[in-house]
Parts: sequence; structure tokens; C-alpha cells
Amino acid sequence: QVQLVESGGGLVQAGGSLRLSCAASGRTFSMYIMGWFRQAPGKEREFVSAIDHSGGNTNYADSVKGRFTISRDNAKNTVYLQMNSLEAEDTGVYYCAADWKPLGVGSISLTGAGYEYWGQGTQVTVSS
Repeated sequence: QVQLVESGGGLVQAGGSLRLSCAASGRTFSMYIMGWFRQAPGKEREFVSAIDHSGGNTNYADSVKGRFTISRDNAKNTVYLQMNSLEAEDTGVYYCAADWKPLGVGSISLTGAGYEYWGQGTQVTVSS
């Protein structure tokens, strides 16, 4: 089991940047595929980005490609989401999620149903 705690959200002007962090408990962080999702007011939760065990394979939603970068530091049990060129449409609660998956088994899930553990979320507000 793993517990996830997000941080780094806040209020930023359009065009600005934020870096989200997600700290995970436990000793097997490297066994989890990690993902970021977001939920805007009145909308369903949506996939943002995900990264495999080693960080060598990443996925992004089309809406954030070229602006967001996901990374992880397994020594620090932390996954990051660097968000640049933020737009008002990026506003929402950002959630970190973890999917326990043995190495070489399966692939990165792009839906929330593929993740077993979730953080409490961190608010990102982009003013236009």
C-alpha cells in the first residue's frame, strides 16, 4: 500500500509556471506507475500525464503536450509535474495516482480506473 501527498499548487497568472510534487510513502515506490489527473469544476476527472517505473516512458494528454513535463525521483519517492505556459483551462484540482504493476507487466494506464491509490489533490488556479 502507498500513501500519496501532493503539494505545489496555487494561484498563477496565465503564461506562468508551477511545479507539483507528489510524495509517496513506503519502500516500493519504484514498483508503481505514477499518474497525474485533474478535475475542473463541473467536469469529470481527466488524465494529464503518467510515467513508468524508471521514468523512461511517459504519456501526456494532448491538451498539455509540450507544456507539461512529468518526472520522478525514485530515491526520494517523489513524482513531479512541471507545468509551463499555463492557461485558464488548466485550472482544477490535480491528483497524483499510483498503479502497482510488476516490471514488464502491462502498460501505462490512461484512465483513472487503472490506478489503485490516490492523493488528496492540490488546487491549481490560473487567472487569465
